[in-house]
Order: sequence, then C-alpha cells, then structure tokens
Amino acid sequence: VQVKEQEKQRVLGFIPNFYASYVPDAAPLPTRLKFQLAWKSVSDPISIAGAGFLAGIYQASDQLNGYGQGAAGYGKRFGAVYGDVFIGTFIDSAILPTLLHQDPRYFYRGPNSEGSRLLYAIGNAVICKGDNKKYEANYSAIIGSFITSGISQAYYPSTDRGTSLYFQTALIRIAEGSVAGIFQEYVVPK
Repeated sequence: VQVKEQEKQRVLGFIPNFYASYVPDAAPLPTRLKFQLAWKSVSDPISIAGAGFLAGIYQASDQLNGYGQGAAGYGKRFGAVYGDVFIGTFIDSAILPTLLHQDPRYFYRGPNSEGSRLLYAIGNAVICKGDNKKYEANYSAIIGSFITSGISQAYYPSTDRGTSLYFQTALIRIAEGSVAGIFQEYVVPK
C-alpha cells in the first residue's frame, strides 16, 4: 500500500517523486518492489523528457562535444544522458540495495524532528536505512555512483573519458544525493 502511494507521488502534479517516504517507520522494500520503483522511475515520460531536455542543454553548450552537432549529435547525447539515468537508477536503487539489503528511499523528517534536518538531508548521499531499519553507510549510492561512472566511460566520447573525469562524474553523482535530500526535506514536503 505504501509503495502504491509512492508511485503516485509527484511534485507540482507531474514530476515523479517515487523515492520519498513520508512514513518514518515504513516497511522495507522487498526486491520486487525495489525493481518496480526503478522501472516506474526510468519509464516515466517526465524522466525521459528530462533526459531529452538535459541532452538539449548539452547540445547547446557543446558538452560531450565528441558527439558532434545536429540531430545525430543530439541523439547520441540523449542516449548517453538517458543511459546514465537508466543504469544509475537500476544500480543505485534496485540492484545494489537488493544485494546490500538497503532501502533506496529518502525518509522525510519534517520540521518537528529531532536533530538537524539540514545535516540529515545532506547526509542522505552517504547514509541510508538498511532493510533492518537501522541507519548505515549508503554503499548502494556510493559504490553505484562509481559503477555508473565506469559504465558511462564505455559510451562517452573519447574526449570525455579518463580517470579524472571518472572520479569527477562519480563524486558529482554522490553530491546530487545531498542536493536531492535538501530538495526532499525543504522544497517538496508532503
């Protein structure tokens, strides 16, 4: 029941917000539901449109310039951006959480909670709830960011590959978890 509600959660009525739980003691997600949420997220039309929008920004600013310009360049950028979203979502939110028994959701604290909401939100990138409902290192997100960054090295243009770019991309993905936590805690409370 809780997951069915999460699958309907949207910001401004249309942006998917499937990985937020407003039930502090929510039941852990079984494997099937971890994969179901990942699929629902990557197949949502807004997620796909978001990848298209980001590919357009990359095209306009000539990022991933090894792909060139024109429709072919845009198509390659879209494939790369959506590939990152698809691969990253399944690795960070389904595969590794299943193997490591971790919960990929953000658990909203709210203004009446004890402790610093800001530190909690920022820490979301590196700390999560385990399936045992205890907080632990978020190995799924940390390791998943490095795996996703490594896989992207296979399809990014040769000018956008390399050790420093690998680490930079992985660390940016981890930092995005903190930004997402702040967004969940302060911008889109239920």
